Amino acid sequence: MSGSYDDSVGVEVSSDSFWEVGNYKRTVKRIDDGHRLCNDLMNCIHERARIEKVYAQQLTEWAKRWKQLVEKGPQYGTVERAWCAFMSEAEKVSELHLEVKSSLMNEDFEKIKNWQKEAFHKQMMGGFKETKEAEDGFRKAQKPWAKKLKEVEAAKKAYHAACKEEKLAISRETNSKADPALNPEQLKKLQDKVERSKQDVLKTKEKYEKSLKELDNATPQYMENMEQVFEQCQQFEEKRLRFFREVLLEVQKHLDLSNAASYKNIYRELEQNIKTADAVEDLRWFRANQGPGMSMNWPQFEEWSADLNRTLSRREKKKASDGVTLTGINQTGDQVSQPNKHSSLSVQSNTVQSVQSSYNPFEDEEETGSTVSEKEDNKIKNVSSYEKNQSYPTDWSDEESNNPFSSTDANGDTNPFDEDTSPAMEVRVRALYDYEGQEQDELSFKAGDELTKMENEDEQGWCKGRLDNGQVGLYPANYVEPIQ
Repeated sequence: MSGSYDDSVGVEVSSDSFWEVGNYKRTVKRIDDGHRLCNDLMNCIHERARIEKVYAQQLTEWAKRWKQLVEKGPQYGTVERAWCAFMSEAEKVSELHLEVKSSLMNEDFEKIKNWQKEAFHKQMMGGFKETKEAEDGFRKAQKPWAKKLKEVEAAKKAYHAACKEEKLAISRETNSKADPALNPEQLKKLQDKVERSKQDVLKTKEKYEKSLKELDNATPQYMENMEQVFEQCQQFEEKRLRFFREVLLEVQKHLDLSNAASYKNIYRELEQNIKTADAVEDLRWFRANQGPGMSMNWPQFEEWSADLNRTLSRREKKKASDGVTLTGINQTGDQVSQPNKHSSLSVQSNTVQSVQSSYNPFEDEEETGSTVSEKEDNKIKNVSSYEKNQSYPTDWSDEESNNPFSSTDANGDTNPFDEDTSPAMEVRVRALYDYEGQEQDELSFKAGDELTKMENEDEQGWCKGRLDNGQVGLYPANYVEPIQ
């Protein structure tokens, strides 16, 4: 047959077999799928690397925050060191997970990217060179066989049509013999048509059998050519499958920290630090430094002297100071941290201008969002009600009103925040700076917050006020300004 040939016209696919015309396209599509699977694997590894990074950052933030809280809290001695060992463990594990993230991106991700670039070559007109080669190979191998298959289908169709026509002619001839009104000439025509139909059946059958035989003879060569192209596709796919297996094993090695010697050492060291916690030793230390073991300057008889400096009470010492002690200021990152973790910052009351409160020491410079919400920070910022070096009142009096252990206070009959019965002018004020209450009876607020001043400044520079949520407490007078 001459003219152009299209293997998709006139041929019906009767099954889902690979050998049917056009069914090789699934094998060709697998090449495109291989390129897409490389992208999927890279995205998978990239997301896991991002998770490792976020987890490492959260561990570091947690360790820094809780290390400060434990160091400032009331825990002491060997148990404090054992507790802080958990923060050291978190910092070391954070470093390991950052190494995992780096390995995933710098090694595994880049390896897949480079292999994909070498294995798949894009064409100017779209698609990949490997896909086109496979498509052309299958089409070339299938074209001769598909052409003969089309001839077989055409011969089959002609043969079946001739058989149908023969049956129809015989039926008409049989019916005409029973019709007495039919003349002999008409009957002769019907008989001639039956004869021609039988000859057509023989001719079409012979042609059908011939074309089918030719197709059978061409089938072995067709299968061989198709097998050859298919094996080339198999070899290409085998390279991809082996490469994926190799990469997945490398990813597994990077993720598996259980076999890393440094990872095992972290928890071996943590266990040792915890086991060094000694309750007897801590109790002995507390007795010597905070209990009866402390030295004491017992009162002794002293002669009067005019040159002897008089002793000032704690209240008088505070009053004598021109400034106020600021204990709730959040320092900015440019300020040098003080060597004493419990030291406070004293400034003149008339020289305080501004305090920056937006600095977050746990904020990651690479991420725009914080991994811990402000609510969670506020909840755990003050875990303990007092700090290690917190000062306690030393004034003593046998008067019931000045005794902190009186029965009325112990039973909760008195409220230190009860408003005075005497009338006082309440004034709305606005906070100039952030302040974090250091005692239970102190308020905490942010710069810009509004509250109500209930009492004027006392001799120590403190005011009594009420927040909008109803909480009543003390705050530094120079931290607020009246609202005009």
